[in-house]
Amino acid sequence: MKLTASAFELFDKEWALLAAGNSEGFNAMTISWGGLGTLWGKPVVTVYVKPIRYTHRFLEANDCFTVSFYSEKFRRALALLGTLSGRDTDKIARAGLTPEFLKEGVTFSEAHTTLVAKKIYRQTLNPDTMPKDVVADYYRDEPPHTMFVGEVIEILKK
Repeated sequence: MKLTASAFELFDKEWALLAAGNSEGFNAMTISWGGLGTLWGKPVVTVYVKPIRYTHRFLEANDCFTVSFYSEKFRRALALLGTLSGRDTDKIARAGLTPEFLKEGVTFSEAHTTLVAKKIYRQTLNPDTMPKDVVADYYRDEPPHTMFVGEVIEILKK
């Protein structure tokens, strides 16, 4: 297998939409931190969310979450979803995305690829084990991210 830079740019440069919840209540947020790999013999997706984010409560309350990817024409919608809080406004409607409820979670009709993941691990990051410059840049005034690892149980492609 040839490893290319694009594998590392999937989250950082292209962004993704993380969603958790169901038809009774959900939220989604744009993420640029994440990874794909293998853990305990399972294909996994890993995401990082600060506890102050509205989506965090949906991740904690549900067994599954989705990570979806979009073409460049949805870049503006993802930018909007990364700056507004679903706590204060219907940001999904404002972004013009169409929720699509799955057996396990929610995605959006506009996604070209959705990973459906079942949570298998969560851990609050520990600033005591991080480089000091990272703590200064990311955690000076806010609590650290929670890492959620999900076993990829389904991949939906359009």
